[in-house]
Amino acid sequence: MKNISGEMYDDILVPTDGSEGTAQTLDHAIEIAGNHDAILHAVSVIDQRVYLAAEDDEREEIVDRLRRDAEAAIEDIAERVAETDLDLETSVVDGTPYKEILGYADEHDIDLVTIGTHGRTGRDRLENLGSVTERVVREAERTVLVVNIGD
Repeated sequence: MKNISGEMYDDILVPTDGSEGTAQTLDHAIEIAGNHDAILHAVSVIDQRVYLAAEDDEREEIVDRLRRDAEAAIEDIAERVAETDLDLETSVVDGTPYKEILGYADEHDIDLVTIGTHGRTGRDRLENLGSVTERVVREAERTVLVVNIGD
C-alpha cells in the first residue's frame, strides 16, 4: 500500500521518552506499519542536557537513572509490538533528543517519523523553539506524522 504521495513506508520511527503519549503515537505507527508491511524502529534518547548540568559527583547516578528509564521505555514498546507480526529495531542513545532522532532517521533511511505533540515536558513546551517535536518537524527531511496527545 502506498502513502498519499504514492510512496511506500518501509521503515517507521517512533521516538519515545517513556511518557504516556507514546502509547498513542505507537498505535498510529503500528497501524501504518501493518498496512505497509514496514519495519518499526523505536529510539529513546538520554538527554545529555539533563546530566551535563549536574555536579560531577551526581552525574553517574543521574545517567544510570536516565538509562534505566530509556531502556524501560523501549521495553514497553517492544512488549506492545510483540503482540503484532511486525519487526522492531530498537536503540537507546545519548545526546540532544531532536538531533538524535533526526540522526537515527537519516542513518536508518526512515520513511516516516511518528511523534507526539508533547512528551514529558507538556503541551505548552510545543510552542517553544526548543521543543523536540517542533524541531523534528522543522528540520526533518522526511515525512513526519505528529499525533495529537490528549491531556
